[in-house]
Amino acid sequence: MSRRLDIALPDEQATRQLGEDLALAIGPGDCLALHGDLGAGKSTLARALIRAVADDPDLEVPSPTFTLVQSYPLRIAIGHFDLYRIGDPDELVELGLDEALAEGAVLIEWPQRAGDHLSPDAVAIRLEQEGDGRRATIVGPDEALDRIARSLEIRAFLDACGRPGAERRFLLGDASVRAYETIHGDGDAVELLMNAPRRELGPVIRDGKRYAEIARVAEDIGPFIALDLFLAGRGFRVPAILAQDQPRGLALIEYLGDQGLIDAAGRPVAERWEAAVDCLLALHRQTIPATIPNPGTDDHVIPPFDQDAMTIEVELFLEWYLPFRLSRVATPEERSRFETGWRHLIGLAQAAEQGLLLRDFHSPNILWQAGVEGIGRIGMIDFQDAMIGPVAYDLASLVQDARVTIAEDFAERLVRRYETARRAEDPAFDTDAFRQALAIMQAQRATKLLGLFVRLRDRDGKSGYIRHLPRIETYMRTALRHEVLRPLQPCYTEAGITLDES
Repeated sequence: MSRRLDIALPDEQATRQLGEDLALAIGPGDCLALHGDLGAGKSTLARALIRAVADDPDLEVPSPTFTLVQSYPLRIAIGHFDLYRIGDPDELVELGLDEALAEGAVLIEWPQRAGDHLSPDAVAIRLEQEGDGRRATIVGPDEALDRIARSLEIRAFLDACGRPGAERRFLLGDASVRAYETIHGDGDAVELLMNAPRRELGPVIRDGKRYAEIARVAEDIGPFIALDLFLAGRGFRVPAILAQDQPRGLALIEYLGDQGLIDAAGRPVAERWEAAVDCLLALHRQTIPATIPNPGTDDHVIPPFDQDAMTIEVELFLEWYLPFRLSRVATPEERSRFETGWRHLIGLAQAAEQGLLLRDFHSPNILWQAGVEGIGRIGMIDFQDAMIGPVAYDLASLVQDARVTIAEDFAERLVRRYETARRAEDPAFDTDAFRQALAIMQAQRATKLLGLFVRLRDRDGKSGYIRHLPRIETYMRTALRHEVLRPLQPCYTEAGITLDES
């Protein structure tokens, strides 16, 4: 099905702004067919879109009138076609239209000359004069129009927040439905836009529940707002919330910079990782209520990292990673041994010390605040899925970072820093019990990630995560050396993760 959007463009700047908004909505495989008479603004729109994707307002974007096509190897590869001078639609084969669509997005001026070569899923954008300005009419399939409508909704939100005409630039998307933009206003001011629409929960898979419900994954932006305010009130460095629209899943938040825990070569900076350990120590001193306020809506109940949540996560290994490595599904015997072993380990984890776990306390979600002392040096930006569970989990996430290789001797140093501080505060702190819980949480997290990263590639088309598998496999070998995991070792060796006995 297709539907239609109508947008008034009162001046040239509004046309350029529409190009910028479209740049935040398009993706690989999209074809935008730009219709309109000479001077209608097609090239203005295309130029603004390409410059926004490039994040370069001065990028040279010549008209492809004579070259017929211009290619831009950007964050999303862009092919800009002008078909005004082609004599036959079959020339598009030589111009590489199919290849351009396979590699990225395509903008086509004078698309009516494409004949049958125009994609049936193309988004038609017609620009027409209207008074002293223009009107854009956008028609296309629902999926593409949903993305464009969402981008326009974000623009309306920014206007309502007192940021009319703000420059928007893509920052990143993550493994969930969230995406982030930098918002640039007057001068050097930069803010962050969190785009977190309510999650589509997917099919029911067990006991009348969907995966996200069982795994306790946040369904909307509410938990982020509540936890942000809670953590800020306890002295932790989290983004200030500048504006929010929880029903629409939008928040304008403080930008904490782009300086993380690694150096220019991608290596961990010891001082920053140690500060992150100290931040966890401060977090684990907190008494955490079961319910925290969320202004303007219902209070947020912090969910438990319970048997069901831990189990559904490790099962990703059987469902996705094992077929990826062995080209077959798990046998009933393999599944039974895996499930029995993890049932025992999860029981031990639930008996360990409990507290607030942020769930993804690792380098992509930690921003270094230079020139600040204490726990304020650690800026935290991803905690909406926080739960009550074993306090060892976040330390496991930190010392076995999914995206940065942490040498085992450095990881050991960080764990000892944590243990030394805990023993100084409480001589009864049980190091052996903590190490056991840490090994279980390292193994549980690595097992989940091995399956999750394969699922992101095979189900969701997010292929970039698969490159992290060798690192996670190495972490898994380290965790398996703990004696508590011995009964589960065959489940991993059979999947090709050979044990490291060093």
